[in-house]
Amino acid sequence: MLKILAGSASDSFGRKVAESFGGKLVPVKTTRFSDGEFTVSIEETIRGKEVAIVQSTFPPTDNLMELLLLVDAAKRASAKRIIAVIPYFGFARQDRKDKPRVAIGAKLVANLLIAAGIDRLITMDLHADQIQGFFEIPVDHLYASTLFVPYLEGLDRSKLCIATPDTGGTKRANSYAKHLGVDMAICYKQRKVANKIEHMTVIGDVRGKDVVIIDDMCDTAGTLTKAASLMMEHGAESVRALCTHAVLSGPAYERIAESVLTQFVVTDSIPLNKEKNTDKFKVLTVHELFAETLTCLVENRSISDTLLIH
Repeated sequence: MLKILAGSASDSFGRKVAESFGGKLVPVKTTRFSDGEFTVSIEETIRGKEVAIVQSTFPPTDNLMELLLLVDAAKRASAKRIIAVIPYFGFARQDRKDKPRVAIGAKLVANLLIAAGIDRLITMDLHADQIQGFFEIPVDHLYASTLFVPYLEGLDRSKLCIATPDTGGTKRANSYAKHLGVDMAICYKQRKVANKIEHMTVIGDVRGKDVVIIDDMCDTAGTLTKAASLMMEHGAESVRALCTHAVLSGPAYERIAESVLTQFVVTDSIPLNKEKNTDKFKVLTVHELFAETLTCLVENRSISDTLLIH
């Protein structure tokens, strides 16, 4: 019998996963001390059980530390197998050395998770696919396209055009465009420092098109909103965006609210700030996809049927 528990950052998401799986969350208690340190305890026996620990590792880093502590607690409680369910895998942008004397944060996080004691990882839309190779354990990499493609198929495709906000997302956008049989456009951007765009241009014809910008994550929304404005300047009739992970830091909510975007579609891998949420946001829930993946693992069935396109 699989036991499912969740960290505080993904408690609501974990509860939905557990309910879709057909069970309840194992209660977890987090105790915080006055200096900011905290500890966790699992309030139910998991001896000899398979355990799934749900926690996205978006900022602050306390969320990652809490996940590591939960894994360690499960290991010391004699869990049979520990599955880390990380809908949003933080530090994924640090996947290589792009200049001298920098850390490869994604590899470090992989090492920490393995050292803590996980036996398997389930995650969604990694910023870089090669991160799967950072782990010496099985990794189940799910795709939000399982939900995004049916959503797009419900739109009028006569003028639909799939776009990517940068060249790094070309492969992803091409998969969507090819599957839907529509045109594709690319935004080419140049940066001198992180989170600050120096120059951007559009490759492809978007005149008279209903453009849908596809991306794996949205942080400050600077690139996304500038790309949307650029599409409109090049003659697009409308622009909406589909983004798996809504990190939305700094002025992101304000930028989206004030942008030309007609709709911003995200998953619930990261909870939205309810106080800043606007009518432009549409949330597609992915907990059922994770629950189905866990069911496949428990029953030793292939999960490939749950992956629509890559």
